[in-house]
Amino acid sequence: MAWPNIFQRGTLLSRFSHHHVVVFLLTFFSYSLLHASRKTFSNVKVSISKQWTPSAFNKSIELLPVEIWSSNHLFPSAEEATLFLGTLDTIFLFSYAVGLFVSGVVGDRLNLRWVLSFGMCSSALVVFVFGTLTEWLHFYNKGLYCSLWIVNGLLQSTGWPCVVAVMGNWFGKAGRGVVFGLWSACASVGNILGACLASSVLQYGYEYAFLVTAAVQFAGGIVIFFGLLVSPEEIGIPGIETEENFEEDSHRPLINGAENEDEAEPNYSIQEGNTVSQVKAISFFQACCLPGVIAYSLAYACLKLVNYSFFFWLPFYLSNNFGWKEAEADQLSIWYDVGGIIGGTLQGFISDMLQRRAPVLALSLLLAIGSLVGYSRSPNDKSINALLMAVTGFFIGGPSNMISSAISADLGRQELIQGSSEALATVTGIVDGTGSIGAAVGQYLVSLIQDNLGWMWVFYFFILMTSCTILFISPLIVRETCSLMQRRQTRVLNE
Repeated sequence: MAWPNIFQRGTLLSRFSHHHVVVFLLTFFSYSLLHASRKTFSNVKVSISKQWTPSAFNKSIELLPVEIWSSNHLFPSAEEATLFLGTLDTIFLFSYAVGLFVSGVVGDRLNLRWVLSFGMCSSALVVFVFGTLTEWLHFYNKGLYCSLWIVNGLLQSTGWPCVVAVMGNWFGKAGRGVVFGLWSACASVGNILGACLASSVLQYGYEYAFLVTAAVQFAGGIVIFFGLLVSPEEIGIPGIETEENFEEDSHRPLINGAENEDEAEPNYSIQEGNTVSQVKAISFFQACCLPGVIAYSLAYACLKLVNYSFFFWLPFYLSNNFGWKEAEADQLSIWYDVGGIIGGTLQGFISDMLQRRAPVLALSLLLAIGSLVGYSRSPNDKSINALLMAVTGFFIGGPSNMISSAISADLGRQELIQGSSEALATVTGIVDGTGSIGAAVGQYLVSLIQDNLGWMWVFYFFILMTSCTILFISPLIVRETCSLMQRRQTRVLNE
């Protein structure tokens, strides 16, 4: 089993300067803030549903004029409010998916720092209007909510392609699995941050949860605009392609189009000297045709459906199914993200040692099916539920983090495009955009299935989607597993 070069002879510290640390932290927390604002909406669904529907006590009151009653309540029942919340999730994810395809292309052609900063600040303003200003003005309108959430999805889509591209510019392939595995915890940290911020001010009203997260996100966008360096070349440091040319095994990609790894002779160099300006971005259709892009995109559509269903509906499920208080459900849902953080880092580390991603994903997803079965039968006990939730997050959130970060970076630096950093945001946008389309469809289906069949059938749906994830990457699993066995057999014969 190969040990990644980055972990040998103390190279981890020698490779990275303080600039790498700053870039890691800035991109990490920028996306964490974007996710925190999304998590806020998930955490206050119960409060919003109550605000949008008449209470049981108020149903007995018939003295209020109909027009006043209608202006303060959008829905006659909690079930219809829940369905509309699911529709908002779907609207957000569809617009987010469309925006990802566009943002990836735009990010490869404009300054990544400008695009990311604009998206963060603009999204914060939209979240403020959606959750805070409308409540302060007591203005409730379905059309306005839908329009704002469409715009928010488009603006938030600027985040992930940009931060992955910046990380891909600064961190090379050696040890990418563990570095990106640790870094991809930014989404889970954002979920935890959003849950903590929302639960801390929820007692004052759900509008203050939106206010706090929007303010913090806007401040983060300002910091990104003035502090982020998008590539080493901006300050005269050699790019990662230059460094990788001098490493013993750095020219062997974890994902390539060759059937036999001995036949692959990739060359990641995209420049001679400092001719960075000569690099041209590849087209959208060229990026789609790269080996592995379509397979992982379809797989991620199924997996992100499951992962985002937990993200959007877990607090609501805990409150609705077990009768726990909303603030308690928000805090308990953190354990799913804790499992995802550990899973993404550990599985990325293992994939670095194996120098293959697909076999690690396959094993984790098979175990994820078992964890879903176990969690669907969780008793009404918070400790047991938290444990099962963390295990489920480990086996679902971990692979989801790895596909969206490390694997996307691998796909964007294949030898067919000679490691062009100008493909990273486009490829990331394709993978995450396709995943978001699947997640968008899933959120509406979850609310529909739960309303008609119950929560148990929702978990059956999750198991089906996890199985489809394995199916889509099965050719890659077979090829990479055979490659591992062949490499091991060759080493045994050489010894």
